[in-house]
Amino acid sequence: MFSLLEPPFFSRLRDARRILVAGAGGGFDVYAGLPLALALRSAGKDVHLANLSFADLYGLDQDVWVDQDIAAVRPDTVARGDYFPERSLARWLDLHGMPSTVYAFPLTGVRPLRDAYRTLIEHLGGVDAVVLVDGGTDILMRGDEHGLGTPEEDMVSLAAVTGLDEVPVRMVACLGFGVDAYHGVNHSLVLENLAALDREGAYLGAFSLPRESREGQLYLDAVAHAQESTPDHPSIVNGSVAAAVRGDFGDVRFTERTHGNELFINPLMAVYFCVDALGLARQNLYLDRLESTSLIRQVSSLIQDFRDELPRQRPPRAYPH
Repeated sequence: MFSLLEPPFFSRLRDARRILVAGAGGGFDVYAGLPLALALRSAGKDVHLANLSFADLYGLDQDVWVDQDIAAVRPDTVARGDYFPERSLARWLDLHGMPSTVYAFPLTGVRPLRDAYRTLIEHLGGVDAVVLVDGGTDILMRGDEHGLGTPEEDMVSLAAVTGLDEVPVRMVACLGFGVDAYHGVNHSLVLENLAALDREGAYLGAFSLPRESREGQLYLDAVAHAQESTPDHPSIVNGSVAAAVRGDFGDVRFTERTHGNELFINPLMAVYFCVDALGLARQNLYLDRLESTSLIRQVSSLIQDFRDELPRQRPPRAYPH
């Protein structure tokens, strides 16, 4: 039984000592996990950060690699180009006197990514929980919806982590409700999927990221730092969430990358929606097909094959209120 005084997500982590918070979808997803990591560290947990990376990891020096497909990114890690979210976060953590290693996984299929997770977990001395964090909510798509957003990286991460039977607690937290509309996600279907997860006992509730909290203030600072570090490619997802945390509303312009698109910044973007990872995996209609993949392009092909076989898709629905 859970209590109204404590969100089920945190109840699940009450007895965990060492926790891995990992960005599921690549890019700046790990930033969406930063407030959770900060809150858990304040509660006395040993928390580590990781991310599925879009950066050119294979161009890094050899001494960066913990093992195959695991890079330990630090503030002084040398890389080509400015786009390196993991290093930007490592530098921000270092500026604030916090543990500043951010682990990065290259884009692969399920088998090598799961192996990389296992090796990292062993390197950390074991973990009691893995929290996958999605910037947006397309990780909650089960596969038969009219639009899936950008599912490849999210599904690789979900499949990899749900196969880690040695980890007692595996959960998914989504921050940025509504941002995936740009990629065709219908959020009435997101809510329908959450209701189905709730019926199964896999929905772990929702809670907001308050601006006046320590975690909210540090998140805003981290996002601003990331935008300064990557001026040509700032995170639209985290920029949207940060605007919502500040209390902005409507078509808020914070980067030229959104030029020509009408945004709908609103308080729901600053709410975490949390689910059990195994329950989410059971709801997904094609995740088992990805088990044997080694390359991310195989994942894309298998998802498209599944979509081509669907007799019908669940049509988008207008939110009625």
